[in-house]
Amino acid sequence: MATKTFTANYAPNAQANGIAITWTGLQNGDNGAPYEGVDFADRAVMISGTFGAAGSINIEGSNDAATWFVLTDPQGNNITKTANALETIEENPRFLRPNVTAGDGTTSLTVVLWARRNR
Repeated sequence: MATKTFTANYAPNAQANGIAITWTGLQNGDNGAPYEGVDFADRAVMISGTFGAAGSINIEGSNDAATWFVLTDPQGNNITKTANALETIEENPRFLRPNVTAGDGTTSLTVVLWARRNR
């Protein structure tokens, strides 16, 4: 069980109004280092990779980086995935992270959060 760091890449334009946050190599029991993106209100998350046997991942949010909640899509469904997916995130908490809750030795996931500033 490890906390994986992320990389951040701004949109390739002069306004820098978008950012891609990427966590890679997430295995069973891993979570992502929390991303604090208070300037970016519109968010979508892409989850891809090998889930392995019974693999599952939650996208979680927190306002204190200590207590975490599973975030939801615009239809009110938890963003808990067992297969590749792309979802809009309804809530806008201070911190966001992926959390792999199940899988096996083959589980290896990549999560890309795309966030856009509202201007």
